[in-house]
Amino acid sequence: MVVAHRSLCTGEAGYPAVTSARGQVEQMFGFGKKSTMVAREDALSGRETRPFAVAPTHVVLGTPLEGPYPEGFESIYVAMGCYWGVERIFWKQPGVYVTSVGFMGGHTPNPTYDESTTGLTGHAETVHVVYDPSLTTPELLLKQFWENHDPTTANRQGNDVGTAYRSAVYFTTPGQEQAAIATRDAFQKVLTDAGHGEISTEIRSAADAGPYYLAEDVHQGYLHKNPGGYCNHGPNGLTCPVGLLSKDGVAAQVDIMPPS
Repeated sequence: MVVAHRSLCTGEAGYPAVTSARGQVEQMFGFGKKSTMVAREDALSGRETRPFAVAPTHVVLGTPLEGPYPEGFESIYVAMGCYWGVERIFWKQPGVYVTSVGFMGGHTPNPTYDESTTGLTGHAETVHVVYDPSLTTPELLLKQFWENHDPTTANRQGNDVGTAYRSAVYFTTPGQEQAAIATRDAFQKVLTDAGHGEISTEIRSAADAGPYYLAEDVHQGYLHKNPGGYCNHGPNGLTCPVGLLSKDGVAAQVDIMPPS
């Protein structure tokens, strides 16, 4: 499958450009994308097994996408819009062992990318981050999460509209849950003081969110394979004041590219 850079001209997921006036309006303003969660009984049926092959190792990090992971390493799942840019942010973070992109939080088993963009699977575009807790912390990873997207726009990041682009944190440990709630509350104060709205980020356990399904191989490490590819992620200009900042002194990003 060939995936073009996402744009309002070519259409999402490689769909052909619209030809009707109605279609043009829908694409220009994001109408036609599912902005309300599909009910389980209305979701696409999916399939029992993954319908495509995925390379076993990360194209940048050289580590196994699906394990086995070193003993004691932890997983966290984040959704903050188009997963291409999100993955690049996290694979560059110190202490991160491997990242991958896929789908989580919905109903359809083993969905494809094209299916997910319809909103009829219920999944969010999600990045799986495996990290060494001796080298980084959930707070530091979540700092990148809050500072690199708009968590106040439910089911939308920029031109990407629909439930697939919702903001979410799916945690796997009690410490991650505590960090997600604490950093959300701290960042909400920053947003409020700056005149912005309420955070709409979904925070729940990975067990509750359901299985994580890998996306097609073309999407894994996409912005390494396609350096000029679509990315709508960058610093939102606000600092997430996680409790350990006074000790580590990590400031907000000031550049579109994460620190190397």
